[in-house]
Amino acid sequence: MIKVYITEDHEMYLEGLTLLLSRQKDIQVVGSSKFGQTLISELPKLDIDILLLDVQLPDAEPEELIQQIRTIKPSLKIIYLTLMRGTRFIHRLMKFDIQGYILKSASFEELVQAIETVAKGGTFYSKDVDITVKDDDHRQTLIVDDKKIGEILTKREIEILKLVCKEYSNSEIAEKLFLSVGTVETHRKNLIAKLGVNNTVGLVKYALKNNLIE
Repeated sequence: MIKVYITEDHEMYLEGLTLLLSRQKDIQVVGSSKFGQTLISELPKLDIDILLLDVQLPDAEPEELIQQIRTIKPSLKIIYLTLMRGTRFIHRLMKFDIQGYILKSASFEELVQAIETVAKGGTFYSKDVDITVKDDDHRQTLIVDDKKIGEILTKREIEILKLVCKEYSNSEIAEKLFLSVGTVETHRKNLIAKLGVNNTVGLVKYALKNNLIE
């Protein structure tokens, strides 16, 4: 029996995934959480084989969270669930020895295959994700359905993206949104990483393409 724990902040997706996986004869969902810090608090006492982990959680940055996970359980097998195909982001997470990267648009059968493959010691990446692209490849730009922008970027990130596109500086954004400059800088870095762009020009192009600014 493969023991699985799910951390996913979209409640309907979490409930549906838990129900479907529970119907599999060789998979047992032993628990779930909607927040990264809930996962971290429960992780030391969890007896699990695989962690299904949403890339974008409201209370945790991906790289910081996986570093915490690796400190607690260095050998835990992790499969990321995501809407993002940006290769730059995938490569950043691969440095932390993840075992899988599954698009939420993938079929349930593909997810089950990923779980079974990883449980046997293999790795599995969605067929629509190209992990061979190098960091400097021009094809890194995030490919995403326009309707799902709100699921990839938080409301705060969209707000900051719009201000960046209006040529506000980090300090000006911080003052306008009552944030620290450091927090704004972190949001800007996360935007660049999530969207698979290289700089502010890339952010502006993305915003224009997705009708976030005129």
